[in-house]
Amino acid sequence: MDSLDLDSFVCPRCARTVSDQYYGPCSDCRDQLRATYAGEAKDVSAAAYEPKMNVTPNAVALKD
Repeated sequence: MDSLDLDSFVCPRCARTVSDQYYGPCSDCRDQLRATYAGEAKDVSAAAYEPKMNVTPNAVALKD
């Protein structure tokens, strides 16, 4: 990063003055948030689609 791209601001989380490209939590706060709120991926499997009994087939498909 170029020093011209950095802005100086107060971290909204810890109130320290930091220089970063975008406004938001400082790098220390971001690391702490990732460690605290990190989620784990879950393997989710959906049940097969079963149409309800009140659903009728298309009338065109039944035409002989």
